[in-house]
Amino acid sequence: MKLALIGAGRIGKVHAQAIHLHPNVTLAAVADFHQPAAEALAEQYGSKATSVDEIFTDGDIDAVLIASSTPTHAEYLERAARAGKAVLCEKPIALDLARTRDALQVLSEHPVTCALGFNRRHDPQFSALKKAITQGRIGALETLTIISRDPSPPPAEYVSDSGGLFRDMMIHDLDMARWLLDEPIESIFAVGSSIIDPAIGEAGDVDTAMVTLTTASGKLCQISNSRRACYGYDQRIEAFGSQGMLQAQNESDTRLRFTGETGQVEEKPKWFFLERYAEAYRLEILDFVDAWQEKRTPLAGAQDGLEALRLADAAERSLREGRKIMLDAAV
Repeated sequence: MKLALIGAGRIGKVHAQAIHLHPNVTLAAVADFHQPAAEALAEQYGSKATSVDEIFTDGDIDAVLIASSTPTHAEYLERAARAGKAVLCEKPIALDLARTRDALQVLSEHPVTCALGFNRRHDPQFSALKKAITQGRIGALETLTIISRDPSPPPAEYVSDSGGLFRDMMIHDLDMARWLLDEPIESIFAVGSSIIDPAIGEAGDVDTAMVTLTTASGKLCQISNSRRACYGYDQRIEAFGSQGMLQAQNESDTRLRFTGETGQVEEKPKWFFLERYAEAYRLEILDFVDAWQEKRTPLAGAQDGLEALRLADAAERSLREGRKIMLDAAV
């Protein structure tokens, strides 16, 4: 596969490394609105810097990875589909449902392999947890707890363009909930506060939130988000069932634990998503390429992006209105 990368920023660099590690993928081109960034990243991996327009008109390019700013995602995804190129798009497709649906309509009219960047589905621990649930290792799943905490809050100016905590941060956890629960979600109730950085509250967002999801059969899922965890990137999942419990734990550099007379000491979790999910990004590229070659649906696709955004919108509405929001069976 000859794959072009749009976006040479922080997440683009992560994807470039993952592409480089795949034996059957060539980083064919890099584009970014900041040309020096594209040139530097292209030079690092023996590729070339080019324009976005040239990527979509180049017949030698098989696929496009969209890692540019969020407002560009839907347009570039549509252009890739119309050009007949497979596409892996970072989340979200768009920050509103109407624009997201428009993009999915273009995909239906111009079918191509399309993966969405819900990289946590590819994480080895979370994948093993999903497999164990599916195999019935804990019997019937009854409750699910997802904890996701960033090491420090983003700048307040980031909030206004991010779509807010539910669309920017919790959307990954909402996708994990859908994937692990594997049945329609009937209701959502959200609470939130701005207690870490007053500037985030002044910008109209929250930095601490909890959401409860209820499925059609009565399964419960609680998601806990915080924009600050002084000890690192806190990423844990617990699945409790009729015959046991599964726990996905934080990753550290070595997972070494010291035990002595004074007690037990473990390393802090990895500091941020770049380190914590490095392997997940590599496996995400692997799944995308395999899906393209095998003409199958990737592990996470555009429809998953739409459904996670619907949940994020419902969570925000629940917080705003102070009540449980009922959802239709499509979510």
